[in-house]
Amino acid sequence: MVFQIEDIHKSFGKKQVLKGIDFSAQSGQAFGLLGRNGAGKTTTIRIIMNVFPADSGSVLLDGAPFSKSGLQIGYLPEEHGLYPKIKVREQLIYLAELRGVSGKKAKQSIDYWVARLGMQEYANRKLDTLSKGNQQKIQLVAALMADPAMVILDEPFSGLDPVNAALLKDVVKELIEKGKIVLFSSHQMSYVEEFCDAIAILHEGKIALSGSIQQIKRSYDRRTLVVRSLQPGPLLDFANGTLGGYLQSAEMRKNQVFLHMKEENCKAQVIEILAKEGPEIDSVAVYEPSLNDIFVQTAGDDNETKGGEAV
Repeated sequence: MVFQIEDIHKSFGKKQVLKGIDFSAQSGQAFGLLGRNGAGKTTTIRIIMNVFPADSGSVLLDGAPFSKSGLQIGYLPEEHGLYPKIKVREQLIYLAELRGVSGKKAKQSIDYWVARLGMQEYANRKLDTLSKGNQQKIQLVAALMADPAMVILDEPFSGLDPVNAALLKDVVKELIEKGKIVLFSSHQMSYVEEFCDAIAILHEGKIALSGSIQQIKRSYDRRTLVVRSLQPGPLLDFANGTLGGYLQSAEMRKNQVFLHMKEENCKAQVIEILAKEGPEIDSVAVYEPSLNDIFVQTAGDDNETKGGEAV
């Protein structure tokens, strides 16, 4: 399946929130919808969920107008939407039946996901007696219990400790392997990079950048090498001396030496000289910006980014 948003506009009164956004997501892949607070992510998700319609534009599934009634969507909202004073299992069964899942099948699915997420001991407790992290896991059960074809995860790792975050990672990977469409919205860029094949960055109601994460990264200047060594000081001295003719500059950050070359085609020569003549090195890699750097450059206020990663 291919899910598409085409030229969506939405205004509330005089405020134009979405200004013609386009993106597409496919089965068996995770797509990251990113943006600062107020960029339009929540409005986009609510249009997909048919909470309210777009003013114009199209929401399509395999090229045809999208109808939520014809496709189960699992939605994990950033703000919890379950009933705090009702027992967990009771409200999960009620919500599953509202989605058209029979009582028997609902109980089987709920039992599976409650066990999968290690929540058996909490199933008969009222929701507001659970910790924030465990409430998040119950919200995830509610999103997945109807076996949706499309799953929207809005800040899914909020409130989770590292153990439960690892558990959720496994669940997300399973959803992708099962061919679900996974729409992922988060400010935690490390998780986005881990799961998502492609992204769209919303900025002031428009798509400021979209496409494959790998292709986006490769579009950046690739004239910098990151060299790791147990002797970063001597390595920096060697670079400034022997390699000076190839370099615009060399610098050390956190015991890594960054070699900024004059020309991209110098990389092979520089690596050969390092291997033959330089101090012992552990690794050499082309510098690429992290997704966090790309996000700040795209959606920030002309902030200068620092850091990044080598791949």
